[in-house]
Amino acid sequence: MTKPNMNYANLKDSYLFFGIAQKVKKYSELNPDKKILRLGIGDVSLPLCKTVISALTEGVSDQAEKSSFQGYMPECGAPFLRTTIAEFYRKKGVDISDDEVFVSSGASDELGDILDLFDKENSALVIEPAYPAYVDANVIAGRKIIHLSSSIENGFTPEPDEDHITDIIYICSPNNPTGAVFTKEKLKKWVDFANRHGSVILFDAAYEAFIEQDNIPHSIFEIDGAITCAIEICSLSKTAGFTGTRLGYTVIPKALVRSGMNFNSMWVRNRTTKTNGVSYIIQKGGAAVFTDEGQIEIKENIAYYKGNAKILMRVLDGCGIEYTGGVNAPYIWLKCPKGLGSWEFFDLLLDKIQVVGTPGEGFGKAGEGFFRFSTFGSRENTNEAADRLKHLFKSL
Repeated sequence: MTKPNMNYANLKDSYLFFGIAQKVKKYSELNPDKKILRLGIGDVSLPLCKTVISALTEGVSDQAEKSSFQGYMPECGAPFLRTTIAEFYRKKGVDISDDEVFVSSGASDELGDILDLFDKENSALVIEPAYPAYVDANVIAGRKIIHLSSSIENGFTPEPDEDHITDIIYICSPNNPTGAVFTKEKLKKWVDFANRHGSVILFDAAYEAFIEQDNIPHSIFEIDGAITCAIEICSLSKTAGFTGTRLGYTVIPKALVRSGMNFNSMWVRNRTTKTNGVSYIIQKGGAAVFTDEGQIEIKENIAYYKGNAKILMRVLDGCGIEYTGGVNAPYIWLKCPKGLGSWEFFDLLLDKIQVVGTPGEGFGKAGEGFFRFSTFGSRENTNEAADRLKHLFKSL
């Protein structure tokens, strides 16, 4: 008899956002007259920028002509896109080669696939609150997980300690869900820690484009020593609105070696075995993001979302609600008022003012008592949600 992967039995009953969707669906069915404002899941609301659309259209036209038609793409990414991304890094002072860049169908896919590089006996450190997939992917693999709690006291950016030594270390900066960012000084401590113990950092940089402070690194490879201990996973989903278009990239330095095995070479072998590459059309659109025109346009969209963040932050400031995020990240992480639990607060918002966010408990035990708002909605809905929140907070 076939034996299934019994690790699935160790997963929580349902994925966080699926559970939220079911709650909202039930409420909506019982209250069809109520307008629900969604500040929960981090999907974008603005369309792809004009430069990207033009490139996608050109890519479609290329497929209509024999002379420009493209079939299977190189598994690790089209050379034109790998070069474009590497040059983008080099302009920012990060010296990586084209063949250290791997094109992917998105950061979420890559965060799961990248675990193929590690033995199942490797342990993983997850700094919580954290994106739930970090934990779930390792549960499915049957891997030992160490949960390192962060808090308001350390700005949700804890430092390493010798009591939490693991083989894999997850760091997300800007962080989802807390919106916190690691300074160069704190990242340097993690890099030194990883090199000292032979660990590998999986650095999730999906929100780097939202960083506005000069002293915050956009890439872990801005830190000395990172090329021998880190893999960086990036996404165009929030950077350029590719949530439905699906495109990301991963940087694996050739200097990253453990037990005589080169991770860059291993990933080449993995991709050429398990994928047929990302669509030519999508990669054409992705390359346009890194042009001068594309950068101007995506920054305008990011500024729009940051405008939403400012609207929500003004309400929280005015009502004396403690929070992090909103400045260098598209998420606002607030402390639930009146000592409410995160799911209690979720139910209160849905029932009283029909505003949907994400309960902090869904991001790990350290998230209990906190709540996440996304700033990716429309300006109209954000303003309306802010007004409803202000009246609710004043009434508590």
